[in-house]
Amino acid sequence: MRARNNHWPDGRSRVLIQCGAMLEPPIEPMLAKLTSEIPGQGDWIYEPKWDGFRCLVFFDGSSPYLQSRDSRSLARYFPEVEQGLVEVLPGPMVLDGEIVIMGEHGLDFEALQMRLHPAASRVRKLAAETPAAFVAFDLLAVGEEDLRSTPFAERRRRLEELFEGVRPPAYLTPATTDPAVARDWFDRFEGAGFDGIIAKPANGTYQPGVRAMAKIKHLREADCVVGGFRWAKDAEGQAVGSLLLGLYDGEGVLHHVGHTSSFKAKEKRELVALLEPYRTGDESVGFGSGRTPGAPSRWTQSKDMSWERLRPELVCQVTFDYLQGNRFRHAATFQRWRPDKPPRECTFDQLETTVPFELRQVFEAR
Repeated sequence: MRARNNHWPDGRSRVLIQCGAMLEPPIEPMLAKLTSEIPGQGDWIYEPKWDGFRCLVFFDGSSPYLQSRDSRSLARYFPEVEQGLVEVLPGPMVLDGEIVIMGEHGLDFEALQMRLHPAASRVRKLAAETPAAFVAFDLLAVGEEDLRSTPFAERRRRLEELFEGVRPPAYLTPATTDPAVARDWFDRFEGAGFDGIIAKPANGTYQPGVRAMAKIKHLREADCVVGGFRWAKDAEGQAVGSLLLGLYDGEGVLHHVGHTSSFKAKEKRELVALLEPYRTGDESVGFGSGRTPGAPSRWTQSKDMSWERLRPELVCQVTFDYLQGNRFRHAATFQRWRPDKPPRECTFDQLETTVPFELRQVFEAR
């Protein structure tokens, strides 16, 4: 096995095991194509779709390089993962996986986002309080052996062998060849923060940058109170940009949970007159004591986040694909108005789910 002194792309020194030049970072991760159904015909291997930061790990046997989906280094944001992998990985290898944080109620993407902080002291504090982990789901190379052209079923078998007895912060994703089990995971795992199911052809090769896998995401319905709105960009008073959605907790407090902007241009203009009778400047009405629509932050930067308050009397039905805690991760899709639904019946009970036993097994102390 040949080795040479070199540096990782972030400038840290390394001893690079020569697995072939194409396995030096960066490598584009293989991607997935959105499909509506879990494939049941043919040879597939199914995995839960983790909700974290995609990460390729290049480990030379002494130091790892953590590459993000956009080919940047993640090491400064997750020092505990970098150091932990040095201690637990059995030898030189290249892995594909996800960096995640397991919270009390499942995967915590918001805690991951907090790590992208410019202050190293803040990152170290969060690393101690909410340590992250790396979940592996593919094996691209072992030592000098390039496995990208090897069928996934064999790559998975080799990965399982390598991870037998591996300790945290490294974990191996669950996988199954049974579509019935995959459908069960799809229904139950959302409560733990999973985003759906990934289906991989058992005989598929690893294809960087290619949508060679299938992803099946959740789509659920909820009835929400419209507690406010934002004007369309450069169209204040003329067109509504988005409706701000809320749900009541068990104490009767209204919390902002997301927004919907899925309206045609004509509909956005019509919303101005529809919402006018409900507009109010009374800050004691609607969003207030609970979670309110966000103000500008380092995530929104210079975007205009101002919003107009509405009396919480309008109810609409929306569909959404994923929850981040008790909020919609992405914009919801407007379905219809619900004049028959009392606003106070729009509660978080619609969203209640539990962390599945399998996820606790993955993350239990070993």
